[in-house]
Amino acid sequence: MNLSDFSLENKVALITGGTSGIGKMMALALAKAGAFVWIASSRDNADEVLQEIKEQGSKAKFVQVDVTSSNALEKMVAGIHKDSKRIDILVNSAGINLRNSAEELTLDDWQKTIDINLTAPFYLSQLVAESMKKNNWGRIINIASLQSLRAFDNSIPYGASKGGIMQLTRALAQAYSKDGILVNAIAPGFFRTNLTESLFQDSDKLKTLANKTMMGRNGEEKDMFGISVFLCSDANSYVTGQTIFLDGGFSAA
Repeated sequence: MNLSDFSLENKVALITGGTSGIGKMMALALAKAGAFVWIASSRDNADEVLQEIKEQGSKAKFVQVDVTSSNALEKMVAGIHKDSKRIDILVNSAGINLRNSAEELTLDDWQKTIDINLTAPFYLSQLVAESMKKNNWGRIINIASLQSLRAFDNSIPYGASKGGIMQLTRALAQAYSKDGILVNAIAPGFFRTNLTESLFQDSDKLKTLANKTMMGRNGEEKDMFGISVFLCSDANSYVTGQTIFLDGGFSAA
């Protein structure tokens, strides 16, 4: 193995939810490693991340998409193939957590969460896998959660969707790995994102969570870089079907 195996030069990456949170962190990491990054979001709010990518000497484009629309996903993938000729890497990072109690939770809340957090990753993976097969190379990264393994307050549909992501990752790996498409998931601990912002406004709770890790701190953007690049590069030639907990030991304590 050479250090060049970690390079993503000449790779094209698509990241949903890439304008904020974990998706943005991964967009910056993959772009810095050399990938051309397509950032997809339901909101037209990509200026900041596009500027950051430009400032680090990398290239990216933005596409607005509703990941709950199968037609929109199909059009997005077709458009990227027309422009960039390929999609080598897919990161399914778009997600929501509505944080309703069991008593307040509605069927619409449930369905919306499942559609965004679980159905969209499945269908988008299926769409991009067809072109990846032709190149006998691809990397699909799903975003799991601590809630893939354990329950937190007021997160029934979120937890169910993230448990599903863990199994979807295994199932997609079983289906596609023989074609050179490696499928894995990253399960972050507590990083500062839109979904965790309320926690980061509560210093006592934040300290409590940090103390539950083996390292005594919560996640930082720099922690996302290494695992993101490794899983998406030629350096990873044999890891597939796995959910890797990037949580400072929180889940192992």
